[in-house]
Amino acid sequence: MIAGLETVTGGQISIGGQVVNDHPPRARDIAMVFQDYALYPHKSVYENMAFGLKIRKTPPAEINTRVRDAAGILKIDHLLERKPRQLSGGQRQRVAMGRAIVRKPRAFLFDEPLSNLDALLRSEMRTEMKKLHQRLGATMVYVTHDQVEAMTLADRIVVLSAGKLMQVGTPDQIYNTPTSKFVAGFTGSPPMNFLACTIDASNGGRIMIAGQELRPRRPIAAPSGVPLEFGIRPEHVSLASAAHETPGASLACEVVVTEPLGSETLVTLQCGAGEFIGRFPPDVALKAGDRTQIGIAMDRFHLFDPQSGNALR
Repeated sequence: MIAGLETVTGGQISIGGQVVNDHPPRARDIAMVFQDYALYPHKSVYENMAFGLKIRKTPPAEINTRVRDAAGILKIDHLLERKPRQLSGGQRQRVAMGRAIVRKPRAFLFDEPLSNLDALLRSEMRTEMKKLHQRLGATMVYVTHDQVEAMTLADRIVVLSAGKLMQVGTPDQIYNTPTSKFVAGFTGSPPMNFLACTIDASNGGRIMIAGQELRPRRPIAAPSGVPLEFGIRPEHVSLASAAHETPGASLACEVVVTEPLGSETLVTLQCGAGEFIGRFPPDVALKAGDRTQIGIAMDRFHLFDPQSGNALR
């Protein structure tokens, strides 16, 4: 719809302060980078990047300047005479980005541009795209299923599920104050843990998980006995210690599996019928079958309605 390829059924699309709902694609001054590069195989890198400008009858001298400037930004100026088949996947994606940059559009549309790259190259290209955005200062609308790309690249994130807008906010808002279980589970690696719970409103309010109680450090607006889901991120789970000796800040669990990752160890724990993951130091002395007390940061938990998925505030 932003590109003008689909009809808008409601609302307005504004680019640079101008409503463009009824404008044809060519009049919207946007550039798109596709998932599959979409390069002309018989044209050189230079010709691929220059083609759109030639169609618009841009003077040759200006085309040359724009193409070489964009190639310099993307570090592909030494590849201008090569054909796409002579390039790696990352280089082809840079050419596709360069073809968009030379247009100097009011907005860029990126359709999962890094999904065809391997993990290492994807990480490198994320950094390059961040630098590119800072250098160009242009609006970029970036579609991705990769939450790492969304969190690292975005100024604002729009989370969609089945065509419905779930939440709009900064990466910090999406991560730390999710409005639904779907959003909470989308961000984080590993994502947020969810455990079945109920509320006991007596004695100042308690969260009951598998017969054990947790005492929140803030009031909970939920009636007693109603089934809810308790959400906690892996980094807010720790080994019980003096810091968690306060009653209601730990759970008795059994270790299911440990995953050493070098810089940290992920530990899957079982509490009643539910499992959750904790992020621990690399030298944590836990093994499968161990029973231990696990500290829960009771100022960082979330509660969700299991029916609607909405967060309780």
